[in-house]
Amino acid sequence: MSAAALSDGELAARLAAAAGRLLLEVRASGLVDGKALGNAGDATANQFLCHAIRAARPDDGLLSEEEKDDPARLRQSRVWIVDPVDGTREYGEARSDWAVHVALAVDGVASVGAVALPGLDSGVVLCSDMPQPLAPIAARPRFVVSRTRPPREAEVVALALGGELVPMGSAGAKAMAVVRGEAEVYLHSGGQHEWDSCAPVAVALAHGLHCSRIDGSPLIYNQADTFMPDLLICRPEWANRVLAEVAKLG
Repeated sequence: MSAAALSDGELAARLAAAAGRLLLEVRASGLVDGKALGNAGDATANQFLCHAIRAARPDDGLLSEEEKDDPARLRQSRVWIVDPVDGTREYGEARSDWAVHVALAVDGVASVGAVALPGLDSGVVLCSDMPQPLAPIAARPRFVVSRTRPPREAEVVALALGGELVPMGSAGAKAMAVVRGEAEVYLHSGGQHEWDSCAPVAVALAHGLHCSRIDGSPLIYNQADTFMPDLLICRPEWANRVLAEVAKLG
């Protein structure tokens, strides 16, 4: 089946998986390492993803972390938002907590998404059109946070709710940890860009998770300014309590 004939969800999943395999090949070559490996991986995956999306969906807009932004996307209803390597540092360090994001925003909503986790042994790809049952919820909430800069809000809220912090790499890896039942809350307040969260949010929403800004307002994509100040992805059972604790912080 040609890429053009695939559904949007199928296309996102296949592209994320294929980009993940390319990235593993680049790393396995041993020709570069560290920061140079991250740069090589970004360039390789970006070229593949952008070429494939433009070929399969020529009428849609495109926003990629590694491409010069084209303002024409702002006039389009359907815009693909991709992060070729989410967690470039982790990828360059040969860690497993990095991801590939491929998403489609429709009228500003994260509607379709796939997040590949190529560093895991099974090469996991989580998709918005193939949701799986959520794992049983833990009594004590686990908060996934940056392994180098945990947000103050996450630390304070976790303490108030009797939770624990779980350090992890990329945004996609943290969001998918909640989807996969390895954590209950991903509360981020350090600022990101649309490509950091669009695919994870689409996947999380399809799995029945709560997704919003940390004040409870909706996440809106395909904006002129791609900066997004904060993000909450969590099990719905914890959403109200987390939002209430954040509100106390002013």
